[in-house]
Amino acid sequence: MARLSLLIDVTKCSGCHNCFLACRDEFYGNDYTPYSAPQPLEGQFWMQIKEVERGTYPKPKLDYIPLPCLHCEEAPCVAAAADGAVYRRADGIVIIDPEKAKGQKDIVNSCPYRVIFWNKELEIPQKCTLCAHRLDEGEKQPRCVEACPTGALVFGDLDDPESEIAKLSASLDVEVYHPEYASLPTVKYVGIPKRFIAGEVVRRDVPGECAEGVKVTLEGGGVSLETLSDSYGDFEFDGLEKNTDYRVGVECDGYAPMIIEVSTQTDVDLGEIVLEPFD
Repeated sequence: MARLSLLIDVTKCSGCHNCFLACRDEFYGNDYTPYSAPQPLEGQFWMQIKEVERGTYPKPKLDYIPLPCLHCEEAPCVAAAADGAVYRRADGIVIIDPEKAKGQKDIVNSCPYRVIFWNKELEIPQKCTLCAHRLDEGEKQPRCVEACPTGALVFGDLDDPESEIAKLSASLDVEVYHPEYASLPTVKYVGIPKRFIAGEVVRRDVPGECAEGVKVTLEGGGVSLETLSDSYGDFEFDGLEKNTDYRVGVECDGYAPMIIEVSTQTDVDLGEIVLEPFD
């Protein structure tokens, strides 16, 4: 049996909100019972775009995390629902029955990801269905995937080794969003934003000239990384763990090497690192 899901590559998401708009177009005012009741105009975001701000001036970053229902294998909403009002289909899609779920507001509060919404008018919980009604009619993809211009959203059968999602899941560093929730989401991610360490290398005896090609290393947190400063003298190490101690080393022929101790309680901009020439 198929196990249908999404793989979301955060590094490809431009924050265009096409997926959100396509979802709204598909579900606002449209009744797809028994899959879903009409989505109201306000207050519901079945595909959210979370903005993650990192760093500070002059090296800020802005990332976007698309967040639908994650269709968990151990879904808290299924456990919280009475009378089978929330169920997981054989293909892995989690559905809230719009008739059985009437009045069950606890289903909303059960979701640690906050991707279930309360429809006050109909008195029902609602969320992303992965466009199950379309898939059952023979469509190949949910609307959000069709609308994504950058390929950040990939849909398919995780159990089919020839599917794109299965191949990407096997070849990329796939992550779980908030693994501490222990709900075993089938929707997984690539490139969830983490900490970064950046800086700029300059040479004391060559003022006004960028120090390109300087070797910069990073050790700590179980990783050992190396890069070269770019044509502006800048360097960056991204994807680092939070609250971890690192050692940044800077080496350039003819100059005294430097070691800088860094801790990633926040993103770190080391600013100008001035290399002193050997006497």
